[in-house]
Amino acid sequence: KSSKIISKSILELDNITKDYKLGNSKDVVHALKGINLSFRKNEFVSILGPSGCGKTTLLNIIGGLDKYTSGDLIIGGKSTKNFNDHDWDVYRNHRIGFIFQSYNLIPHQTILGNVELALTISGMSKKERLKKAKDALDKVGLAGMYKKHPNQLSGGQCQRVAIARALVNEPDILLADEPTGALDTTTSKQIMDLIKQISKERLVIMVTHNPDIANEYSTRIINLLDGLVINDTNPIKNNENLQDIYFDIKNEKAKMKFSTAFRLSLRNLLSKIRRTILVCIAGSIGIVGVSTVLAVSSGIHNYIDSMQDDMLSGNPITITETAFDINSFISQSSTREKIEIIQKEGIVGVNSIVKAMIERSESMNSYSVSNEITQDYIDFVLDMPEEDFAAISLDYGIDISNNVYTDWRYQDLGVSEKMSISAITKMYSAVVNKTDFSDYSSYIGQLATSFKQAPDNKDYILSQYDLLEGSIAENEDEIMVVVSKNRQLNDVLLAQLGYYTQKQFINIIYESKDSASFDKSQQKYEFPYDEIINKRFVWYPNDTIFTKNQGMLATANPFTYKAYETDEFENGLTLKVTGILQAKDDISYGCLTSGFYYNPKLTIKILESSLQSEIVQYFKDNNLDSINSGSYTVPITGQTIPSGISYTYDYYFEDELFEDVTGYVGNESMFSSFMNIISSYIGGGSSGVNLGGDSKYYTITLRELGGIDIANAISIYPTNFDCKSNVTKHLDRWNDQNEIIEVNNKRITPDERSKITYTDNLEVIITMINTMIDIVTYALIVFTALSLLVSTVMIGIITYVSVVERVKEIGVIRSLGGRKKDVSHLFNAETFIIGLTSGIFGILTTMLISLIINIIVGNLAGIRTIALVRVSDASIMIGVSVLLTLISGLIPARAAANKNPVEALRTE
Repeated sequence: KSSKIISKSILELDNITKDYKLGNSKDVVHALKGINLSFRKNEFVSILGPSGCGKTTLLNIIGGLDKYTSGDLIIGGKSTKNFNDHDWDVYRNHRIGFIFQSYNLIPHQTILGNVELALTISGMSKKERLKKAKDALDKVGLAGMYKKHPNQLSGGQCQRVAIARALVNEPDILLADEPTGALDTTTSKQIMDLIKQISKERLVIMVTHNPDIANEYSTRIINLLDGLVINDTNPIKNNENLQDIYFDIKNEKAKMKFSTAFRLSLRNLLSKIRRTILVCIAGSIGIVGVSTVLAVSSGIHNYIDSMQDDMLSGNPITITETAFDINSFISQSSTREKIEIIQKEGIVGVNSIVKAMIERSESMNSYSVSNEITQDYIDFVLDMPEEDFAAISLDYGIDISNNVYTDWRYQDLGVSEKMSISAITKMYSAVVNKTDFSDYSSYIGQLATSFKQAPDNKDYILSQYDLLEGSIAENEDEIMVVVSKNRQLNDVLLAQLGYYTQKQFINIIYESKDSASFDKSQQKYEFPYDEIINKRFVWYPNDTIFTKNQGMLATANPFTYKAYETDEFENGLTLKVTGILQAKDDISYGCLTSGFYYNPKLTIKILESSLQSEIVQYFKDNNLDSINSGSYTVPITGQTIPSGISYTYDYYFEDELFEDVTGYVGNESMFSSFMNIISSYIGGGSSGVNLGGDSKYYTITLRELGGIDIANAISIYPTNFDCKSNVTKHLDRWNDQNEIIEVNNKRITPDERSKITYTDNLEVIITMINTMIDIVTYALIVFTALSLLVSTVMIGIITYVSVVERVKEIGVIRSLGGRKKDVSHLFNAETFIIGLTSGIFGILTTMLISLIINIIVGNLAGIRTIALVRVSDASIMIGVSVLLTLISGLIPARAAANKNPVEALRTE
């Protein structure tokens, strides 16, 4: 949009006054006392007068740098009474060109950049403004010097740059304030000739103290004295025949782009590069502190995250008949006993420790839960999406060590037996009982579990383990061995499985005792792969190894367990060791620990066989869950004999044979033979264990015999940590009282389901660790953030110093039509650059520190990435650095924007 205004004069001053207050006093200085002037479109006007007469004030009001107190400044027929800041900015940028006595060039800009600045504020395109700026410099005789800086030019050349800058926007009015005041005579003449030439095309108003220059070059001289016009050599007369002036008033703009402010500030900072570097380093200290804390925290979290999938294998989600609700325990707020303290003279209070212990014990018991695992629940678990789990292992509580037999021999005596694994374990307990370590004999069976069931997923196992030899166990008659990372197996386990002779095992005991009886010839620390694989193991069903007794014997001892394999043993299944596995280098928590593992198909075979066995039927007929060790009184003799399932074994210690332990072998009498049987009661558990003698009593349960076909424990191996959440959500559905579950076309209502508590140890562990790490991280961030506060204050001070240093630059920008916002942007850009540079430098420093930390920790602990600078954290910290520096620069930037341009231009 545009409109045309017709006027006889280009500029009119209608009774202009200007008053100043002297500081905080009420005194007022009347600088201008009613100026009435009109100016032609093109003439050279000189304003003369003594210092303090109001010449510069009049020039600043005409140029829009200062505002008049009263009257009216009419520009091209348009009043300025209602001009706002934007209108004045546009006026200075498009209608006025300033030439200053001290040039007022921006030192860190090239002369081309100085001239180009006015065009940039006017919003001209880069290509067009470069051409116009170069043309303007060419016209004033500075062609080819575009890239020079003001400090590389003479005074006359600097003034020529100032003239080029004043003319580049093709203003209607050129204002010159003592343009030759800082120049020698020769240079002054050159500059005045140039200005004289310019006055042929536009109005030139010059303030000078030199009447000779005014008389030589001016077409009109105006004399001022004490704020009044006392003489005008060529005023516009009422009857003067002036050509009408057409002003095309457009929607013009004056706005400095942020990119321009950015370039100006960047060049200013580069011109003070040493100070800028020190400021950025100081500003980065807080960023380095916080970023390093975040890097270590991220590295630890990342390490934990990388270990989570690995840890899942060793910490599956489990459901057992009896469990400890660790989740509730952890989430429960800790309580303090409230102790009432009564302070009385001469009285000693009592703190009830016993009561506290009982209360704690009861509290712990409240977290113990019993789960009723039914076939419906098992089917529900198995019904979860297959993509969420790698394997589900069902444990039926079977102890196959009673049913698996292997070769065992006593070295040097040529004795070779085929004993069950459980019998070998009992035998070695008796051996240890003969040594100085007899107190530890009961632990032999607890130090190693002979055979364990592996998850039924070959690919899952092979994803975590390397095959050192052979192949993975996939069938019911196959066993695989898992060794530790350093390719070792538990010596007690090897002894239980018959790999050590009895003498070798005893020698290990002597070696640990550093006894003189230690025999180096009996040392054995290594086993070739073929010796491990070629070992013979045979599983026999219950009906083969448990013989049902008849007559009165059956009352006390319903079954006899055959500890030794004989030629009469039938229906055996030879178990072959098919492979040796070792965890991959990057696996720390695999699904298998070191030991011997069988395939779940063997479990199915055992269940099918055991459920039909006589001993299981005996348990069920007599409604027994277990047979415990006990005693039986013989009706006729009144003798007390052990009762339970009996078995006899022999063992050697230091070449001495202990037959039946008590020495009553060969007595044909039924009752005396009862007394002489060395009775041991098979199984786990500690009830009835007699640690004081050679005869040991144990408990055997229906589950250990394979007599229950409903699993009493379930282990779920999620595919990964994300899928673990899906698994727990699926399990939580069972306890949802608002959901009816359908499994195998069977609807199960909430009333038909009992609550099942699963154990997710890994979730609790990870949550606790992450919470602790977060707490420490927050505490350290708060501590290190103090340095950020110090940096912020420091940058605010530096920005204020920069404002003080660049006051004249502020005046120049305002004289070229720059807005207050543009000045503010100038310093915001500077703080932005400092903040950005400080942030980037801080992040780079943090990365270097993280590298050093990783090298040190990697060498000490083997963890190569304990400090990790994440892109997101780096971006946030750089953003924080920029934000804080911008905040710190707000007050100085606002102060710069509000500076009076006239005062700013006067600053030296």
